[in-house]
Amino acid sequence: MTQYNKIAVAALVLALASTGFAQEAAEAASDSSQEGLIAVGKGLALGLGAIGTGIAQARIGSSLVGAVAEDPSKAGGLLLYFLLPETLVIFGFLALFLI
Repeated sequence: MTQYNKIAVAALVLALASTGFAQEAAEAASDSSQEGLIAVGKGLALGLGAIGTGIAQARIGSSLVGAVAEDPSKAGGLLLYFLLPETLVIFGFLALFLI
């Protein structure tokens, strides 16, 4: 990881931790205090799955185009490898409803 990635991850962790501590005092008064963190969790479940899928399909897609350019008869079999990372978004979408 580069230094900028580490700083971004640390800032995200501290931001989420501070919201959790801030709502700890209000937890006794209301059960709705966790709604914001639940929404963040749902967004992360779907968003990170989609980002992972995009990265994977970008790399697989470029390789797929090169392989099909050499031998067009393999296009159908190789298409399965391109669609396989799409399950990450499906799992993220499922986690969105389970949270």
